[in-house]
Amino acid sequence: MYRLYTHNDLDGVGCGIIAKIAFGKDVEVRYNSVMGLDHQIEKLFENEKNLKDDFLIITDLSVNDENLIRLDDLEKSGGKVRLIDHHKTALHFNDYSWGRVKVQYDDGRLTAATSLLYEYLLEHKLIKSSLALDEFVELVRQYDTWEWDQNENIKAKNLNDLFFMVSIEEFEEKMTERIINSDHFEFDDFEQKLLEMEEEKIERYVRRKKREIVQTFIGEFCAGIVHAESYHSELGNELGKDFPHLDYIAILNLGGKKISFRTIHDHVDVSAVAGKFGGGGHAKASGCSMGKDAYKLFVQDIFPLDPMRQDAFRNKYNNKSSMQGSLYENKKGDKFFIFAAGENDWILEMNGKPIREPYQNFQQAENFIKRKYQAWLVHDDIYVEFLKRFYIKTKN
Repeated sequence: MYRLYTHNDLDGVGCGIIAKIAFGKDVEVRYNSVMGLDHQIEKLFENEKNLKDDFLIITDLSVNDENLIRLDDLEKSGGKVRLIDHHKTALHFNDYSWGRVKVQYDDGRLTAATSLLYEYLLEHKLIKSSLALDEFVELVRQYDTWEWDQNENIKAKNLNDLFFMVSIEEFEEKMTERIINSDHFEFDDFEQKLLEMEEEKIERYVRRKKREIVQTFIGEFCAGIVHAESYHSELGNELGKDFPHLDYIAILNLGGKKISFRTIHDHVDVSAVAGKFGGGGHAKASGCSMGKDAYKLFVQDIFPLDPMRQDAFRNKYNNKSSMQGSLYENKKGDKFFIFAAGENDWILEMNGKPIREPYQNFQQAENFIKRKYQAWLVHDDIYVEFLKRFYIKTKN
């Protein structure tokens, strides 16, 4: 008997689907939350006395020190154990013969638990490859590593959307059957229609949450904080793009007592941020439980703060990166004017006076005033009036 304990997200369930294709009725699959795995492993060792007869596989999750010892003792006593993961916080499991943790492939692509399990089963001739299975595994990998966004592979995102629209059991059953019986992995017509409706729903949800995001400094990082129960990956990605001056986005789910962290920046490792609160994950996507310290920093301390003011949009004249100048203001009424004195020479004025040295590009100047002064791009009418006064002043 094969026993698979895996995560309850798309990557974890992808492992379950592969296991069902490889082993059929000879595998028992259990899906777990990050916090629930250790309890399940403890119960397994308490209730099962003949684990040496089974092959225990753990994917996309890590165990605590107590269970690590249990697994190591089982392996040393003749049992079969494999822990397959792709999070760098799990690299220490490679010190054990049963650990197989890899964060990145030699060609620079990031790994996923689904792709690592598939490769392990292929290596040991425990599964037969197919084009449909290859395509499914790659879709899961690209979504979990967020490469789909870079590659504009909407199909990978759609797969995750579909995953959240049905139960895990239904998704597992439908995808397993489809992979086995199809030459290629495709969505059917009904799923395509559902996905179109879901995409519209996500867009509306993200637009609403953009008006609720709060900005503050937590430690060395400038963070954007928003309360949301759904679409964390999509929300984190869109907010990161719309507010590039923020180092990361913290998405709070008070009902679930969890925080998700997302970043689009290479200089920020949000797994390290989550690690300070007992969590972990990837460099650009991670999470933690909302303990006392996290609650104070991300909920209690920021509760009095007002949401960020959004930049004016549909402007005809006052636009970002304009060589003639872009005008911003803040709650105090300060005016910030960014204009180009040369191709790599951007001047920032505050209330008519230059501040700091010239910037090499517009984004650097904008990041500074947004992080320090929480300024926003004003509407055209304010911009035109500002230019009139500026022209009269220079003429006199």
